[in-house]
Amino acid sequence: MIAPTIIAVAPNGARRTKADHPRIPLTVAEIGIDAVRSVEAGAAMIHAHVRAADGTHILDAELYRDVTKAIRAEAGPTPIIQITTEAVGLYTPEQQMAVADAVAPEAFSIALRELIPDASYETAAAAFLARHAQSGCLVQHILYDAVDVQRFVGLVGKGVIPTACASVLFVLGRYTAGQQSAPADLLPFLDAWSLPLPWAVCAFGLRETACVVTAAALGGHVRVGFENNLHLPDRTVAEDNAALVRQVAAGAAALGLRPATPDEARAMFRAS
Repeated sequence: MIAPTIIAVAPNGARRTKADHPRIPLTVAEIGIDAVRSVEAGAAMIHAHVRAADGTHILDAELYRDVTKAIRAEAGPTPIIQITTEAVGLYTPEQQMAVADAVAPEAFSIALRELIPDASYETAAAAFLARHAQSGCLVQHILYDAVDVQRFVGLVGKGVIPTACASVLFVLGRYTAGQQSAPADLLPFLDAWSLPLPWAVCAFGLRETACVVTAAALGGHVRVGFENNLHLPDRTVAEDNAALVRQVAAGAAALGLRPATPDEARAMFRAS
């Protein structure tokens, strides 16, 4: 039996504003409403960023609790809510770890190069990740290139990064010209990958759908949303995040795949 594909949605990210798209959800209430539409379209997980009163990126435990309540109120108890610890050049590894500790979410994402910028951070990161692995938290490690992948594999081998309930996200196009990615950009990641953990792909730019459907065809999972792309495959502007989710679900269906339910996604993440 072919395993279902986990679709996550990243509805806003850290940088985009209403000037980029009038329906990008920025407030707690808007995120909750957007989430239910994406879940109805096939998303099993919501990748949550929150914003300060002035609209800028913030890591804030209380806001994460508020947005979790809003998503639950609108979308029900089943979707996985994954908070981000993204630094955006504003937060230290210590601050990133502190917000995850304070919220104790079901899931969070953290970039390897932000959490462990060099070897001197390995001891603190190992203790932090071990705590969350022991709690059953679904930790997704963000990897931006093949060098990140190789380093991640090495740190798993050293025991710095636990594999319990862990997964990775390969990010395509973050550092390419114009932040435009292509399906072939996935190949260096897979060449460097050697671990039996769930992996997913997100992709910056107009070919987001093509990139993530390619990943699904190769056994990976996907993340789409206004954080990385505002356009449908025909290059028209998507009405909302749910429209991007529907495109991916349709592409996966053409490959004989179906979207994972939230509980199926939990089971796949916890099997690692």
